Amino acid sequence: MAGPAGGEPCALLLGCSEVPASVTESFILTGYRRPGYSLAQCLRSAFRPTNETGNFWTHFLALFVFAFHFLQPFWAQGPPRARSLAHLLSSLSLPAREVCFYVDHGTISAYTVGAALAYHHYIRPQGAPAPANRSAASPWPAGEGAAGLPGTEGQAGPWLEALYVPAACLAALLCTWACCSSRRQWPQHRYLVRTLVFLLPFLVVSTPVFLKLWRAGAGPGTGRYFLRHCLWLLASGVLNVSKVPERLSPGRFDVWGHSHQWLHCCTAMSILDELHMLWAEVRELAAGLPPLRRAPTFLSTFGVMLLLLTLLAGIVGWFGASAYRASQLQGKPRGKGD
Repeated sequence: MAGPAGGEPCALLLGCSEVPASVTESFILTGYRRPGYSLAQCLRSAFRPTNETGNFWTHFLALFVFAFHFLQPFWAQGPPRARSLAHLLSSLSLPAREVCFYVDHGTISAYTVGAALAYHHYIRPQGAPAPANRSAASPWPAGEGAAGLPGTEGQAGPWLEALYVPAACLAALLCTWACCSSRRQWPQHRYLVRTLVFLLPFLVVSTPVFLKLWRAGAGPGTGRYFLRHCLWLLASGVLNVSKVPERLSPGRFDVWGHSHQWLHCCTAMSILDELHMLWAEVRELAAGLPPLRRAPTFLSTFGVMLLLLTLLAGIVGWFGASAYRASQLQGKPRGKGD
């Protein structure tokens, strides 16, 4: 479809009634790109006022925030980079839109496992001694850990050692499957479903922090940074479900200021506080605590991530093939927008 006078195809922005239902967002009335953009048009649209422009930039600029604070935090940069491209390239076609957001869901899940690996090796150091001021630091008697279990201070039980990383991987896979399914099976409640589903990897991944805070064995900054991390995530969830402010004034926040952009800002801040928490723990280890009983290895870090990414790619590929078949049979996918 060409624009007026031989202009650039698909250049005009459309209203919510002029695009397929799978493209529309709740309370966003204008600024839609027509499905069928070329790759070059998608890239140029990052500099045009569409209803995805702010979504792209609030993800993409987070890369520079992380780069400013940390040197090459590759595991923290993955989700913002991948998610920014999902928003930018989502107008290539209707099946491509679905695949973009399937990949989006998968990268979030992959990030949670990356965080779990860092928690596993650094937030919960093996053999860490009890605090010097035992009576002031913890309510438990000397020599006892959480729930009065003797000999557990500063180290995890064998069940957590064995099950923590596999549980984080399983939660990531289930979360990806549920989020991808929500685009077709539960379209009316997709935002609530995704928000609730992501509670599972959060609770699993955060287990070492909960235990360390419970045992009063965390460094001075861990509790503060983790609380801020949780508050930013809570704000993200509220924004994702409530759709405020666009719910209060449909059409006014179509390009800038709608809830999804604020969600991006809140999640970026949560990741930043999480990184600060991890660096605080690493500095504490470097300050003289005994070395880790089990040091990170290639198989226990990159090996786990490569296996997980392979499984996530399988899930994304399966849903992507289903979206392509549906578009061939029906002319458009039945899924809802991100």
